[in-house]
Amino acid sequence: MHFLVGLDGDSNGPHFTFDRDGLTIGREPHCEVVVPDSAVSRQHCRVCMTADSATVADLGSTNGTYVDGTRVLGTAPLPAGSILQVGPRLFRHERRRRDEMEASRDLDRDLENASRYIKSLLPPPTREGPVWIDWLFMPTRRIGGDALGYHMLSDHEYALYLVDAAGHGAQAAMHGVSVINVLRNRALPRTDFRKPAQVLKNLNAMFQMDTHGGMCFTIWYGVYDAADRLLSYASAGHHPAYLVAPDRARAIPLQTRNLLIGAAPDAVFRSQSIAVPAGASFYLFSDGVFELTTRDGVEWSLRDFEPLLTEAPLPGMSETQRLYQATRRIAGTTALADDFSLFVATFI
Repeated sequence: MHFLVGLDGDSNGPHFTFDRDGLTIGREPHCEVVVPDSAVSRQHCRVCMTADSATVADLGSTNGTYVDGTRVLGTAPLPAGSILQVGPRLFRHERRRRDEMEASRDLDRDLENASRYIKSLLPPPTREGPVWIDWLFMPTRRIGGDALGYHMLSDHEYALYLVDAAGHGAQAAMHGVSVINVLRNRALPRTDFRKPAQVLKNLNAMFQMDTHGGMCFTIWYGVYDAADRLLSYASAGHHPAYLVAPDRARAIPLQTRNLLIGAAPDAVFRSQSIAVPAGASFYLFSDGVFELTTRDGVEWSLRDFEPLLTEAPLPGMSETQRLYQATRRIAGTTALADDFSLFVATFI
């Protein structure tokens, strides 16, 4: 059986079976696959079987049909595993036995349930008190080890953190969730959670690789004291978070160069602190936010992403959505290659 599997960013989309009769993809309601987007022509392209192989024919679309990033001129092969792009939508061509397809659907449901559980652990965004917090967690089909959170330590102290367990799949996800649960339940013995270096040291003692299936993780952990407007922080193997002043003149990197958690039992962890001006914004994110390939085939890095942080906010759009939409626009796809985990705080 041949299928087009819709790739919808945070989860797998529907599966469309096709054979010699083919499927027409377009904006019109009578198409077999309807994509209601202005970038898609009324009848955009047609996918069908020819002998024992699949092909796609562009039907004179305005914005083009693409297979693995190459524009289709007339009719082109659609190999198994290739990605078909129609406007903003992506489809993967899969060829499987019917029982394999049913098993794949079961797995997709399990992954979607796992993503839903991870999201349920995240505290809701808030626009109350001295810290306004928003976040966006968009896991890929390959669920990963990203997990983020925040909680109050006192009536004026806030813990902010993001964990990124190595790898993808259930093992990484379970490891990341375990760490987040330890943090939010303050389950580290003899730990002052107001001291970031101490938190990292005790996490490292608890989560050594040799006792956790060879798993390790990076983390950024900070504590904001609203009384003295001071942000104390420590990172372990994680790229910097950023503080942006109200004038948005520059993004200040916040990082301490500590070894990642689990790699060495005798690792030493250090913290730093920074004064926070009123109205400043704070950005904490996973590497899936900036490690991407642009529509022109250029590999992006953190340095390429940094200028987006100082751009002016867009009216009517949250900062998390602004950055997510900008990243998707740069990548030229609706389905990013890695988990997109972004945490934004505004210090009132």
